[in-house]
Amino acid sequence: MPNAVAMIGITNPPGFMRNLSLAFFGASAPIGGYIGGLITGGFIEHASLMWMFVFIAAVSLVVTVALWALLPREVPVDRGGKIDWIGSFLSLTGLIVFNIVWNQAPAVGWKNPVVIATLVVSVALFIGYYIWEHYFASDPIMPLSIFKAPSFTPLIFVVLLNFMASGCLLWYTVLWLQEIRHWTPMQFAVGWTPFGIGGAAATFLAAYLIPRVSAQWILAMGAFCMLAANLLVATMPEQQSYWYQVFPSTVLSSLSPDLTYTAAQIIASNSVNRKQQGIAGSLIGSLLLYGTGLGLGFASTVESEVSKMHGRVAGFRAALYFGVGLCVVALILDIAFVRLVHDNREGWEDPADADPADDDVAQVATGAELRELQPQLEQR
Repeated sequence: MPNAVAMIGITNPPGFMRNLSLAFFGASAPIGGYIGGLITGGFIEHASLMWMFVFIAAVSLVVTVALWALLPREVPVDRGGKIDWIGSFLSLTGLIVFNIVWNQAPAVGWKNPVVIATLVVSVALFIGYYIWEHYFASDPIMPLSIFKAPSFTPLIFVVLLNFMASGCLLWYTVLWLQEIRHWTPMQFAVGWTPFGIGGAAATFLAAYLIPRVSAQWILAMGAFCMLAANLLVATMPEQQSYWYQVFPSTVLSSLSPDLTYTAAQIIASNSVNRKQQGIAGSLIGSLLLYGTGLGLGFASTVESEVSKMHGRVAGFRAALYFGVGLCVVALILDIAFVRLVHDNREGWEDPADADPADDDVAQVATGAELRELQPQLEQR
């Protein structure tokens, strides 16, 4: 995913075409997820699960060949760049270990010495990463200067919290419908239809709003939609019609991630130069994937502790209320600290970021110039 975003950011300068391209890319997630849910439900109910993986492998092979044949052969924008192997190891390992801690602790308990030791190791890796990037890395994998851009750091936290809440909602909605209401996978896939439609629409809405509305309000819309979606599921009775609370929650939750992702991705891409488009793509993409898993780890701890005293459904509700709390914090951070005005640029601000290939394009005379040249051509 970061590579795809980097390609879009490199080949499209800031402006309408980049926003539209990122919107199309963002729309692929909800549409693909919805279609994937239908396919998975069909295989589970009517065939062996093995054939689902065979089908996925076949589709992946077709897509790989198509990409190899169709993608243009791009010129590297940073020929002299180096790979920061140490920074990559420290950051990746730290993130993985930290996520493992929060997802395993609910199962084995926080009193387990392995959990505590692993948490300490993850924190040590983060500290080591900061020291390396700040003092030693000649070509850092994630330049810390990127966080000095106006409102960039609070923007990152707003996006992370929103995706954490999204992970809570998705998991516990599925769990509730399958464990409490006994839905089949196909029923869930069909019930999730509004998510695919709404998510695709939200990406284009975000791309439309970026040059017209301040980013903080686009992010606020996403956080509010996720807050309301979590609240609807948290307060619904154990048995109820799909249309009363699950349906509106699905519609609202479909708007939130894609409003947030597309807006954040456009802002991040527009905040860095051409050589750093891969960094911008990996940062927002990592927040999406990592935030979803991390939020689920936190929520699982809440669910585990509450379920021990008040039962399974109460644990589900507590986890969803935790998601509501994440959205409240995201809204406060967004309204209080994010101050990014609408971005209506067209083209690169720094001439050094311009595509060298643009200089090789032959000049074409305009109609007025041709009329001026016509007498000279007739004389010849």
